[in-house]
Amino acid sequence: MTQLPLGLVIEGLVACLLVLTIAYCAVLNSRLKRLRSDEEALRATISELITTTEIAERAILGLKTTAAECDQTIGQRMAQAERLSMELASQLETGGTVLSRISQIAEAAGHGQSIRASGVDAGMASCAPNAAPAASQPQAQPTRSVSAQDLRAAAAEAAARLERFRQRNGERAA
Repeated sequence: MTQLPLGLVIEGLVACLLVLTIAYCAVLNSRLKRLRSDEEALRATISELITTTEIAERAILGLKTTAAECDQTIGQRMAQAERLSMELASQLETGGTVLSRISQIAEAAGHGQSIRASGVDAGMASCAPNAAPAASQPQAQPTRSVSAQDLRAAAAEAAARLERFRQRNGERAA
């Protein structure tokens, strides 16, 4: 058997290692190309993210401004509503006072009419013989008492409506 010289074996081994190194460099080169392309895509993504962040910041500032304006507008409207509520309460109180006076006048008018009616009837009884006072008395007195009763009923109904209105305003204010 012939032996191969040791130098030739070492050179063959070095050649094999060089081929393996070249193959590894080719694989490494392709991976570096992919990394560079990914780096460009990553830079584009970062650029888009920065642009989107700036837009979001502007939108947030706009929302803050709008919220401040809404808060101011709502505050003004609340103050206006409070003034209107107080004015309505004052007017309701004045209306209650007027209604009370009207009710008192109606009661006094009803009482005065019944006194006047009985006085007129008594005067007529002394002036006329027998039939005339009896015929005029039932017709005059019920008409006057019915109108006084109607006025009292209307005053009571108005007072009830006023009270319901006050209660509703109290609920709305709360």
